[in-house]
Amino acid sequence: MLTLVLAGLLAGAVTSISPCVLPVLPVVLTAGSRRPVRVVAGLVASFSLATLFGSLVLSAFHLPQDLLRDAGIAVLTLLGLGLVSRRVGELLERPFAHLRGRAADPDSGGFTVGLALGLVYVPCAGPVLATIAVLGATHRIGFGALGLTAAFGVGAGIPLLALALAGDALTRRVRSLRTRARAIRVTTGVALLAVAAATAFDLTAGLQRAVPDYTAALQKSFEAGTSATANLHELAAAPEPTGITAWLNTPGGRPLTLASRHGKVVLVTFWTYSCVNCLRAMPHYESWYRTYRDSGLVVLGVHTPEFAFEHEPANVAAQVEALGVDYPVAIDNDYATWNAYGNQYWPASYLVDASGQVRGSHFGEGAYADTEQQLRGLLTDAGAGPLPPPTDVPDRTPVQAATPETYLGPANAPLDITGDQPPPGRTRTLRFPAAVASDTFALDGTWTASGESLTAGPAARLRLNFRARAVHLVLAGTGTLIVDLDGTHTTVAASGVPKLYTLVSGPAARHSTLTLSLTPGLQAYDFTFD
Repeated sequence: MLTLVLAGLLAGAVTSISPCVLPVLPVVLTAGSRRPVRVVAGLVASFSLATLFGSLVLSAFHLPQDLLRDAGIAVLTLLGLGLVSRRVGELLERPFAHLRGRAADPDSGGFTVGLALGLVYVPCAGPVLATIAVLGATHRIGFGALGLTAAFGVGAGIPLLALALAGDALTRRVRSLRTRARAIRVTTGVALLAVAAATAFDLTAGLQRAVPDYTAALQKSFEAGTSATANLHELAAAPEPTGITAWLNTPGGRPLTLASRHGKVVLVTFWTYSCVNCLRAMPHYESWYRTYRDSGLVVLGVHTPEFAFEHEPANVAAQVEALGVDYPVAIDNDYATWNAYGNQYWPASYLVDASGQVRGSHFGEGAYADTEQQLRGLLTDAGAGPLPPPTDVPDRTPVQAATPETYLGPANAPLDITGDQPPPGRTRTLRFPAAVASDTFALDGTWTASGESLTAGPAARLRLNFRARAVHLVLAGTGTLIVDLDGTHTTVAASGVPKLYTLVSGPAARHSTLTLSLTPGLQAYDFTFD
């Protein structure tokens, strides 16, 4: 927990000096006398609460994901008008003045200004979005997530407070020369209105891209660190499957319990069907199940979804059948079993001995020979007779450097994108930039950004600069995808259950650029590479 909090503090501090902070700087620097602490406190409070609970509340009531941002813009506009016009300020303050029993004072709303700023600052939460994404799927808030988000907010607030205090000192000097605060109050109001307009019309996007994001690498390392340190602990007794939505490949769909398999060795695997890493690991699990089930091995696949469409049991059942999985599969839509194991990875495997104790675990791909050797040892300890020879399934784990996994939906911001992008919940017609940076993508034509995906509109194209042997894309919808790679065109037909499609596959890694042309309605979620 301490490591998580320290990582959150450092990540927040790094974020507050990155280009992401540019939209809120004018207000922070013009916070005004006696208000800097209140402005930053309001920003940290609303930012933290919106990051933790905003997505859950909006999803529960089926509201647009950019509603919080729009609310922040509206509040900033009203406050700006109130500062520019004393009459408007008195009207806005009057209801609250009656509640407090004192006269209206339009200059007193520092905390309210901070609350509005926090809502427009939420997209800067990149380093904690991995944890927040899990929260959105689990619908549960744990102490680790609370600590991480609070620490991130405080870490971001400390440098902002220093900037606000510096701006306050300058303001005091200017006031001493002018002998009255009217000009300062109007300046602050104009700054609020400018920030509201710039945020509403995405006017700062170009400036943020133009300023070198010297903190991007640090942010990504913090993101990886926070997810990696969240579950490094040893388990004793293996938790029972809990909170399971449905069971596949069990007699009559009845639940499977570890207690009922006492005396057998159990391999518990966490996976999700659109994860290419999981798909490469599954042939090993399947081979072990078929080879050792008569010797006392039970394989339990826990399907814990990453994307919204993977919550649909019918989609999971269709892919279990298509992939030829015949061991039991538990659909863990609420992340209850995932949380019981303290898991953080797809794929992950846990070896449970015949007495119900966790004896080993492995996260990610690879090390299959070591896992099988340990599995065979546990079977022998459980009294199994002579075991069949070890399996011989090729290890397809990539060994060469490749482009990192690349998410396309605004819920996973900051995106690895070059050029313009549609704001969350909006539709934009875009144009390719002159060049696409390595390991990033760019958009052309009409696109709509929505949560986890980008939806293609008329003349939609996507250009990807990648380093890999193979390129995979998670797609939903029905239509066609034309892949243009080095002048060669390939057509991919998309239909049925949303799933992973392989766009490029070759014998060796390459550094190249491909262009995709998508028919309207196709939804693109995520690129993965090997």
